[in-house]
Order: sequence, then C-alpha cells, then structure tokens
Amino acid sequence: MKSKDNFLVGRAKSLVFTLKGAWYLLTTEDAAKAQFFLCSVFIVIGFYFGINRYEWMFQLAAIGAILAVEALNTAVEKLCDFIHPDYHPKIGFIKDISAGASAFMVLVSIVCASIIYYPYLFHG
Repeated sequence: MKSKDNFLVGRAKSLVFTLKGAWYLLTTEDAAKAQFFLCSVFIVIGFYFGINRYEWMFQLAAIGAILAVEALNTAVEKLCDFIHPDYHPKIGFIKDISAGASAFMVLVSIVCASIIYYPYLFHG
C-alpha cells in the first residue's frame, strides 16, 4: 500500500506545481492575461449563441492550444533570459521563433472562430 500512497502524494504535488505554473503565467505575463481574457470572452460568446457540442470541442481545443503555446513561449523566453541575460542575436532569434509559434496559433484560432461564428453572425 505504501507505493500507492507515494504515487498519490506524487500526483498531488505535481498538480500543485501545475496550478502554480498556470497561476504564474496568468498573473505575470501580459500576453497570457490578454489571451486568457479573449478566450474567456469567446466562452461567453459561445454560450450566447448556443454553439453545438462539436463547435465547443473545436473552440475549447483552440483555447487550450493558445494558452499552452503561450506558456511554452513564455518558458522559452524565461530560459533564454536566464541563460544569456544580455542581448545576443541567436537568443533573439530563438525568442522570435518562439513568439512566432504563438502568433501561428492565434491566427489558426481566429480562422476556427470565424468558421464557428460566421453562420451565427450572418445567417442567424
């Protein structure tokens, strides 16, 4: 029974670290705050228009992807700043690519939102 207890304690600790990381992201990073706010707005809009379960699936997947990619982008930027605090072209290149991943995800999410909400806005 000891190993099962250790497993559960380990999972509980892991959950605490996970929630702490999400809290740090949403309380310290302006881009994450803005994206979280916009994602929340789209959740409200989804309830307003009564989108169907499949539309919810795609919308929530896009929201999760946006926030996850933003978290990874932030982690890459923080790691780069820790490794090389002064400006360096290669570090700048790495950080720009990481930010580009966030931009791609936002663009794809805008397309998804357009596909979901177009019928509600223009044919509803």
